[in-house]
Amino acid sequence: MLDKIVLKGKEMQLLTDEEFFAFCQSNPELNIERNKQREIIIMSPTGSLSSYRNSEIVAQLSNWNDKYRTGLVFDSSGGFTLPDQSIKAPDAAWVSKNQWKGLSQKEKEGFAPVCPEFIVELKSKSDRLKDVQRKMEEWLANGVLLGWLIDPEKEEIYIYSSKQPTTTITGFDQKVSADPVLPGFQLDLSRLRI
Repeated sequence: MLDKIVLKGKEMQLLTDEEFFAFCQSNPELNIERNKQREIIIMSPTGSLSSYRNSEIVAQLSNWNDKYRTGLVFDSSGGFTLPDQSIKAPDAAWVSKNQWKGLSQKEKEGFAPVCPEFIVELKSKSDRLKDVQRKMEEWLANGVLLGWLIDPEKEEIYIYSSKQPTTTITGFDQKVSADPVLPGFQLDLSRLRI
């Protein structure tokens, strides 16, 4: 099964940010990102189980955010233009109100030029772990303070932090805390087990 297609070449590199955004809007059924080499990556849609798990993560994050109201929550369809000029869409993201307020209305309507402080990437069955781990390192290099890579098959969570080395938690019969980046937010991993 083909899990992604990478479009390379001078034509891809010459696309402006506005043209790339228009390309994505013209193909809403595709999951599209752009790496820092300006290659376009077209990924296959996730399966139903991955979609459920992603919705559960976004719901728990949104419920926490409703209580504290310190930022905005984004799902997997929201892309961000990162400092290295790549455009990525994590499975879940949180951006502080302070960062969001610094953007123009036009920037907010496109792929916002901001790096979320917190992101979650959910490994799907077709993903290679090494590829998603590399993507997590790229998130950190662009300014993410805390990122979680969740591997449901192995029931492992890799915690990426700008302040400490990557750690791994095993088992979904627990909660994982996003302190101090998101004080009080804990993801109930047992809800991902179905």
